[in-house]
Amino acid sequence: MNDKPLRGKTALITGASKGLGRAMALALAEAGAHLALAARNLDQLQQTAAAARHFGVEADVFEADVTDESQVTRLAQAALARFDKIQILINNAGINIRKPLIDFNLAEWRRVLDTSVTGAFLICHAFVPHMKGQGYGRILNLSSTMGHVAIPGRTAYCASKTALLGLTRALALELAPEAITVNAISPGLIGTEMNLPILQNPELKQQFLSRIPLGRMGKVEEIGALARFLCAEAAGYITGTDILIDGGWCAQ
Repeated sequence: MNDKPLRGKTALITGASKGLGRAMALALAEAGAHLALAARNLDQLQQTAAAARHFGVEADVFEADVTDESQVTRLAQAALARFDKIQILINNAGINIRKPLIDFNLAEWRRVLDTSVTGAFLICHAFVPHMKGQGYGRILNLSSTMGHVAIPGRTAYCASKTALLGLTRALALELAPEAITVNAISPGLIGTEMNLPILQNPELKQQFLSRIPLGRMGKVEEIGALARFLCAEAAGYITGTDILIDGGWCAQ
C-alpha cells in the first residue's frame, strides 16, 4: 500500500492548534500532505506546524477567526497565494458551552453556532470555487455524537453539530459532479482539551465510560487515522455520509 497516499495534496485545517485539529494535521502530514493550518492561537499553531514538518512536508500557519467573513476571505487569499492549490478542507473549529438553555444568552448561543456551522459555511464558500476542476477534492466536517443523540446542557452544541450533518449531505450532492467528496466525522468521548470538564471529574468520567460499550475513551490518533483514510483516493466512493467513531455509544 502507498504509505504517502496524500503526497502532492494540500489541506486547509481549521482549529488546528490543538486537540483533534492537531491530530488530523499530523496524520495528513504523515501521509504526505502539505498543510495550511488556521486557528486563533498563533503560538499553538506554530507548534503543530513544527511537528508536521518532521514528516518532510510544508506547513504554514494562518491566524483567523472562522466566524468573521473578512478574516476568512483574507485566509483564503493568503493560503492560496502560499500553496497555489487547496484540495482538502477540514472544518474542525468548534466550541462547547455547557449549561441549561435558559441560562444561555444570545451572544453565547451565536458563538457556538457561528463557530461550527457558519464557520464551515464561510470556509467552504471561500475555498470551494478554487477546488473545482481538479478532479479530486475532500471536505470533512467535524460533527459529534451530539449530532445524533443528546444529553442535558448541550442544546447549542447539539444544534450546531446536527446542522453540520445537514450541510454535509447537501454540499456532497452539489459537489459530486466535481469529484469532491463531502463527509462528516462524529467523534464520541475523546481525550481532548474540550472534554477536560469530564476527564477531570472522576465520577462524571465514569458515568460516560459506563455508557460506552468498548469501555474506554477514544484517542485523538484514531480520529487522525480516519481523516487520513477519508482524504485518500481509496475513499473516493464515500460521500454525503457521517462516520461515528464513538466506541459504540450511538449503537445502543
